[in-house]
Amino acid sequence: MRKIWLLFSQTVTVLLAAYFVVATLKPDWLNRRGPAAGVSVIEAPASGSVKLAAPGSFSAAAKAASGAVVSITANKTNRSPHAQDPWFRFFFGEQAEGEPQAGLGSGVIVSASGYILTNHHVIEGADNVEVSLNDQRKARARVVGVDPETDLAVLKIELDRLPVVVLGNSDDLEIGDQVLAIGNPFGVGQTVTSGIISALGRNQLGINVFENFIQTDAAINPGNSGGALVDTQGRLLGINTAIYSRSGGSMGIGFAIPVSTARQVLDSIVRDGQVVRGWIGVEPQELNAELAETFKVRSKTGVIITGVLQNGPAAQAGVRPGDVIVSVAGQPVKNVTELLSAVAALQPGAASKLGVERREGSLEIQVTPGKRQQAKRLR
Repeated sequence: MRKIWLLFSQTVTVLLAAYFVVATLKPDWLNRRGPAAGVSVIEAPASGSVKLAAPGSFSAAAKAASGAVVSITANKTNRSPHAQDPWFRFFFGEQAEGEPQAGLGSGVIVSASGYILTNHHVIEGADNVEVSLNDQRKARARVVGVDPETDLAVLKIELDRLPVVVLGNSDDLEIGDQVLAIGNPFGVGQTVTSGIISALGRNQLGINVFENFIQTDAAINPGNSGGALVDTQGRLLGINTAIYSRSGGSMGIGFAIPVSTARQVLDSIVRDGQVVRGWIGVEPQELNAELAETFKVRSKTGVIITGVLQNGPAAQAGVRPGDVIVSVAGQPVKNVTELLSAVAALQPGAASKLGVERREGSLEIQVTPGKRQQAKRLR
């Protein structure tokens, strides 16, 4: 019995000595534990580990959209108005042609087949247009079509494996929503700025013929034109177009064309090569107390018609000066901008109803719109 107790005490002494040696020299050996029951363990890779975004970061949205935002260089030749005058060329030679100029802007790839949305004023008058992708690739772009009345243009490039932005729904936007503006301001390279939606439905700014702008305080500067306004998931909400500025730089008031409008223009240009809009031939004005008194109108809302083009669609349908149009194809209209947009959305040749208020009462008039001729841009 004494021998057994001596053997046990010696064994315990050796084990304790081994424990203290391991605890001193290799303590990490003692901290290794297997997974508890019902718990799976995923080991992080030695390299290329995924970095989680910090709370409040928009890095995921920026990564999702930035690849589809491109820089656009529009090369223009500064032509003299006397370039073709033989006497001018006799005295001044070939100096009639000025130095080439390069305009900078941005664009958004919206199709894997190479279609790009940008602003018309970015590529207006360009002899050739070059597109630079975020992955350093470059390509010559073909102008598919333009719509000066909304200041939009559609380009096309021939490259493989193009990044494409996901189109969002600008009709669901609310004031206060967070947004990012992505573009190439001042040619410094792709830049992402953040802000909120400051206002919706901005019009009567004198920028375009058809105006329904998203207003944002995300910094937009020269060179951002044609770039992307995206939500916090990287989905396209609008095409950045203009800023209000006294200095030429951002003052927190920027405007973007909603993606709903841009999509309609894109589809029309790709399908028909141009944007086709309705026209009825009237001269509308905002309804006010003075005009209401002049035409003996009792209506308080709508748009008053002060002139009707002879033999135009509206005249043939029976619209008269003094009529107040309150709806187009069932859509209420409260001002001239809304009337213009509603009529433009009509399909030429397809009859539509106008809701009209006259001194005699309310009535509906069936009108068949014609095709609107494109007007010149306002700027």
